[in-house]
Amino acid sequence: MVQQMMSFSVPLLIVALGGLFAERSGIVNIALDGTMIIGAFTGIMFLHLFQNPDATSEQGMLLLALLVSAVTGMVVSLVHAYASINMKADQTISGTAINVFAPAISIFVARLVLGVQQVPFANHFVIEKVPLLGDIPVIGQMFFRNSYLTTYIGFGILAVSAIVLYKTRFGLRLRACGEHPQAADSVGINVYKMRYAGTLISGALAGVGGLVFVIPTSTNFNATVSGYGFLALAVLIFGQWKPGRILFASLFFGFMKTIAATYSVVPALVALNIPSDVYKMVPYIATLVVLAFTARNSQAPRAEGIPYDKGER
Repeated sequence: MVQQMMSFSVPLLIVALGGLFAERSGIVNIALDGTMIIGAFTGIMFLHLFQNPDATSEQGMLLLALLVSAVTGMVVSLVHAYASINMKADQTISGTAINVFAPAISIFVARLVLGVQQVPFANHFVIEKVPLLGDIPVIGQMFFRNSYLTTYIGFGILAVSAIVLYKTRFGLRLRACGEHPQAADSVGINVYKMRYAGTLISGALAGVGGLVFVIPTSTNFNATVSGYGFLALAVLIFGQWKPGRILFASLFFGFMKTIAATYSVVPALVALNIPSDVYKMVPYIATLVVLAFTARNSQAPRAEGIPYDKGER
């Protein structure tokens, strides 16, 4: 169950961290779901076209696919950034447009290239055992056997994100642009560039998160990520825009998702005779309940969603 929980929690963690970079810079990125879809589509399409099942460098192919997804996510977020920063458009409408566009273009291109809607790939990415670490009692069995490289990449992204945001000059400037952009501009910080940077990082992580979601859970892609982009937004809010709390929130929602997926092998849950549809609703009910109790005290960046105007002080 721990391994199953990681497969659900890590994509949420990566995508929520992507949303964190955008919103800390002052841009609301509700296009995370659409960016995940396009990132997953391009990554899976890359694997479908270039993957060699007989090759021994499967992890290398996975890393290349993640890179493709990241670049695609940045291209999609560039559209959102231009609309939000240069055009000063409503950021919610811009994000919604991308969410609607993403599955449609994925299905269209898949049918155009392959003649079918679903894009298959060979899933040979499981790491049976990590040397040395896999021999550790209990912990090795849970985290370092029959796992995916994407799990470790996700926690690596968490560590790097925390360092970048709170231990670097770039992170300080990014957070300043999301709190008081006029004050940041007054000391020579280019607010537009910082917001572009935050949004592009957000797109890259959302694209990676889309592929990370698909790899452990399926052998084909059907232009959907099951609403994980919206769930990542809930994780971001529940996590109070802080990396450590986002990790906790991701694990919580991943656990809820695991219960929904594996209740049939837990005798105590089977004995309750609750319809399966109720268990499928558990993660989303938990989302509503948690947000109902935490959203009131949430501390979002002050300038989040407000187009920056150099003439205002």
